[in-house]
Amino acid sequence: MGAQRSQAKQQAVDIPDGFAVAVVREDGKWRCSAMRKAALYSLSAAETELRELRSAGAVFGLLDIDDEFFVIVRPAPAGTRLFLSDATAALDYDIAAEVLEKLDNDIDEEDLEGADPFEEGDLGVLADLGLPDAVLAVILDQTDLYADEQIGSIAREMGFADELAAVLERLGR
Repeated sequence: MGAQRSQAKQQAVDIPDGFAVAVVREDGKWRCSAMRKAALYSLSAAETELRELRSAGAVFGLLDIDDEFFVIVRPAPAGTRLFLSDATAALDYDIAAEVLEKLDNDIDEEDLEGADPFEEGDLGVLADLGLPDAVLAVILDQTDLYADEQIGSIAREMGFADELAAVLERLGR
């Protein structure tokens, strides 16, 4: 029993700070809800939780990991569309490495070491919902912003800033 408690305590230490929010666009309205903490360290947990929402409208997740980088997760029947704001985060965060692996690109650890931060994935992941890839690129170019601030910019551009703010307030952020 002591070993289980020690293992659970170690796992709790490895959970990054941040937030995970599910965003749903249904009948012309935005809804945001907090996701479980597991979404911050497990891409498969995030995907599963988003798929379980079973909305007739668009569903995607915004994951802020330690205010260092963010991930956009958008499940679709043909496969999950992904965007990672900083591929170099894969050196320190399992979820970022998991995203790179799922994107099936040829980036390895040697490519990441010493590299300046760069995005990876589908820049147009939210284009059909009102966030053109060029606008997301401009948000990413604002390197003086933390990941949570970049997510806030995405929410403002897309029109769900108030809904996001309400969820973050409930989370104490």
